[in-house]
Parts: sequence; C-alpha cells; structure tokens
Amino acid sequence: MVAMTHTPASPLLRRVAETQRKPVPFVLDGHAATALEGDTVLTAILTLRAQLRINEFSGEPRAGFCLMGACQDCWVLTDSGERLRACATFIAPGMALRTGQGPA
Repeated sequence: MVAMTHTPASPLLRRVAETQRKPVPFVLDGHAATALEGDTVLTAILTLRAQLRINEFSGEPRAGFCLMGACQDCWVLTDSGERLRACATFIAPGMALRTGQGPA
C-alpha cells in the first residue's frame, strides 16, 4: 500500500501489489464491499475511503495511528456491537462493520 493524494471521498490507500488474492465480501456501514484475503480491517476500509472513522470526542476524522494495536485509535464496531481494533483484526467473509459514517 502507498499513501496517495486524495479528496475526502477517495481511498486513502492504493493497492500496488498482491492484487490477485481472493476477494472477501463484507459490509461497511450498510453497504456491500470487497477486500482481499489477508487484509486487515484497517486496510480493507482505507482502500475504499479516506478515513477509518470519526473520533467520538473531537469529531475529527481518524485513519489509525500506531498500526500495531497499541494506540486505541482504530476501534470500529461490528453490527452486533462488538468493538475491534481495525489494525489488528483480519477481514473475514460476511463481516458487518460500523464506523459511524453511514446508515445505522
């Protein structure tokens, strides 16, 4: 992955290698989405949009910080209400994720 110049609606990351891995369907904020097998939730989301979530305290966009599960900046929710660290959780088929940026 490499960072790229983007608008708020465009992906933050662009895939430059390993593009032939198996597709993994999931749901992001009520919309069907696809990642690749072996992606973390963070990678899966940031290849689709410019931010991971909105900070619940500041209202500012967040995209993860430490990328190793220590900073608490990449929490997202599953549809069942479970919290998970996007940087340390691998995407799984059928996962339904909520970032607070789409339909409830």
